[in-house]
Amino acid sequence: MDHKISLHSKRLALIVKKCLDVPGKELFQFYDDTGEIHSIHSGMVNEYIQEISGKEFSAKDFRTWSGSISAITICNIQGSCEEQNAKQKINEILDEVAKHLGNTRNVCRKYYVYPSILELYQTNKLNKYLPELNKPINTKDKSGYTPEENVLMKIRKSNYKTVNTIKV
Repeated sequence: MDHKISLHSKRLALIVKKCLDVPGKELFQFYDDTGEIHSIHSGMVNEYIQEISGKEFSAKDFRTWSGSISAITICNIQGSCEEQNAKQKINEILDEVAKHLGNTRNVCRKYYVYPSILELYQTNKLNKYLPELNKPINTKDKSGYTPEENVLMKIRKSNYKTVNTIKV
């Protein structure tokens, strides 16, 4: 699957170009000390993430975080969910998340968007969190989190459990 992205960092663009210059079909490869080429596989990435974080995180956790942040942002743009068009709106949200992640709607629904976000949206309970997205950024907040990340953390901390009411 080909993805088109824009890189605004000249340093990152140069790194990706060097990766593309390594012979082979894999984007992320490296030369070992003997000059042999090795592909970087997901297990290596996950081991690295766990090593630097000291926690049981994987690349999937980052994709789920990103997909869920995208879903919250799109829910905010979509506005309230009316019962008669809930399925259509949720599918539109998932389609946008799928574009962002380079995946399909169903994969995003199953793996990359916290189900509680869609359920809260469908029941209009997400509305209580969304005003935070439109507040001016608090320059005194040193956490480094975006408003969307703060909303996601509040949802996750609320221990909101889905009850499979999503009808899509």
